[in-house]
Amino acid sequence: MFEPITKYAVQVLEPGIVPEVVRKAFKVAQTEKPGASFIDFPENVAEMTTGKAPIKVQTAYTSQAPQGKLDEAARLIGGAKSPVILAGNGVIRQGAAQALVAFAETLGIAVANTFMAKGVMPFSNALSLGTIGMKARDLPWFAFEKADLVICIGYDMVEYPPELWNAGGDKTLIHIDALPAEVDECYILAVGVLGDIRHSLQSLASLAAPQRQSPFQALRDAIVADRAEHAMDGAFPIKPQKIVWDLREVLGPDDIVISDVGAHKMWMARMYRAERPNTCIISNGFAAMGIAVPGALAAKLAYPSRSVVAVTGDAGFMMNSQEIETALRMKTPFVVLIWNDAEYGLITWHQLRTFGRPSHVAFKNPDFVKYAESFGAKGYRVERAQDLAPVLRQAIADDTVVLIDCPVDYAENMKLTARLKEMKSPI
Repeated sequence: MFEPITKYAVQVLEPGIVPEVVRKAFKVAQTEKPGASFIDFPENVAEMTTGKAPIKVQTAYTSQAPQGKLDEAARLIGGAKSPVILAGNGVIRQGAAQALVAFAETLGIAVANTFMAKGVMPFSNALSLGTIGMKARDLPWFAFEKADLVICIGYDMVEYPPELWNAGGDKTLIHIDALPAEVDECYILAVGVLGDIRHSLQSLASLAAPQRQSPFQALRDAIVADRAEHAMDGAFPIKPQKIVWDLREVLGPDDIVISDVGAHKMWMARMYRAERPNTCIISNGFAAMGIAVPGALAAKLAYPSRSVVAVTGDAGFMMNSQEIETALRMKTPFVVLIWNDAEYGLITWHQLRTFGRPSHVAFKNPDFVKYAESFGAKGYRVERAQDLAPVLRQAIADDTVVLIDCPVDYAENMKLTARLKEMKSPI
């Protein structure tokens, strides 16, 4: 028996049920967790008529968490010596980012976010520990090693499996979300606070005793220093850390970057200092290559007043590069920043770690500047590290579709792997 791959799948057999089917499809798609609905609409039914009117949209209501659960969670938070927050994409979906910041600041608890929750806690906030999600032990991981309480807010274990940060299953866990937690031997809850995330956080902020002093200040300082380490690097091809730094310096806090899948994704997730929710979109989970260009097109259509940059590898770019024509036809300007290494960089990274050598990952690229111009777009090629930031600024000012060919030095990939293996806790 076959199961649908969407949240809701139905075939319309007669025209009278169209209003109900359409309204249910949207309702199911938009409720937690959001996902796709599928309607099979046969041509013969489409030719029929009906007097039925569309069904009015009714806003879904998320209940509030029971007071007993809030009281128990507040007791655990108040009694913890080294609590840390793990924020997931559910915080963004429920529009609870401001409530999270207020909760963390009121109680003095540091926050690490998953790849899909970048910006939910501004990196500039002193309580931000940046992004966690690497399989290796990166700097934010040390907060979880030391923590006696982990407060998981809007967190889905597909974002960062608990076996990577709670392998022994010995951490005290609070789960704050609209939906129950999944069953996992490394994710056994002390208490689950189920309901509207904003209301739960506001209630807990008023109930729990705050921390006297953050135990993770030295870790925060180390993370900030790590992000800035290559800010002035002049090597060429350009190091990934430098590319991310310059991109962040050029863009405003509300501007949007869409990351494709490849080695650059890991660097963007780790290094990009997001300040707002949904300003750094990371393709995770199934992690489909080719998302950056059509994703940037969609982002610019949704937010025409913001600058939008598609961050992509050369391979991911070529998978959907034809959408340049769509963007130009729709008069939708954005910048495509191509990290050019003439190979499948992430696969090379994996092969080097596993086998010590790459195999069948190299390919030839077109001249990306001429390729852009053939569509009627603009193209630039970065030839010195110090030129990247000015080229990015010019590309944004051009107010059209612009491709930037930026050679990248992915020798940094294996250097990072070695560094993470040897990394010592600063706390």
